[in-house]
Amino acid sequence: MNNCCGHWSCSVVLSTAHLIKELLISQIDRHIRERWWKDRIAPASVMAFGALLDPEILTLGFARRFTGYKRPDLILHDLERLKRLLTNPLRPVQIIFAGKAHPADGDGKRLIQKVFRLAQDPEFAGRIAFVENYDQQLAEYLVHGVDVWLNNPLPPLEASGTSGMKAGVNGVPNLSILDGWWIEGYNNANGWGFGSEDVQGDRTQADAEALYRLLEEQVVPLFYQRSDDGVPRDFVQVIRMSIKSVSPAFSARRMVKEYVERFYVRALGLTE
Repeated sequence: MNNCCGHWSCSVVLSTAHLIKELLISQIDRHIRERWWKDRIAPASVMAFGALLDPEILTLGFARRFTGYKRPDLILHDLERLKRLLTNPLRPVQIIFAGKAHPADGDGKRLIQKVFRLAQDPEFAGRIAFVENYDQQLAEYLVHGVDVWLNNPLPPLEASGTSGMKAGVNGVPNLSILDGWWIEGYNNANGWGFGSEDVQGDRTQADAEALYRLLEEQVVPLFYQRSDDGVPRDFVQVIRMSIKSVSPAFSARRMVKEYVERFYVRALGLTE
């Protein structure tokens, strides 16, 4: 057994992650089939809902409430650059979006429409998907099943980021702006961070550039760089480090312990 991933071999980690991704895509396929059969939705919508997703392709996941400050469209900032990433014949990428907008949030609804229109565009080869009816069950499949968890809110507005914690615990590395929990959680080996620099005014261009550069120069090459046995060992190491670093540090146990030690004990006058 190869010990590069601790008591599990790298091949076991990879095969487990691949199986979970297949389960995610099978769940999405089942939902699309039901919509096609019951509602006779248009072929373009079938594609947009994820019918062409491929479990062999590097898969980014973005799933949360759609609202302006969370910037679900940051990765769409340069469409030609994004298209080259998604449709690269040797190292393609696909993105699964999911989420809902508050009924009174017009900007959030427009962001969903923007993503959905691009998902319908054949120029993107079916590699953008917007999955309907985002709920706890779908969220569970996503935080287990994608390869990389994408999070790029406008700093410093991210309060926490529990979906990223759930993904990290499940071996899905975060590709996240350094805001919210990721400032504490990122250790240079368990995922990728960007956006720490102070930018005056609109920082969309700078953050989009940093995101594209990380994908092009680090995330994509790492995922597709395979050893002779077909295993992306360096990428699996990031998976392993994600589980190792996030699991003990971001949990209900730690939360309760720190509330007791830092607040409740003092509030009750039990400190010396």
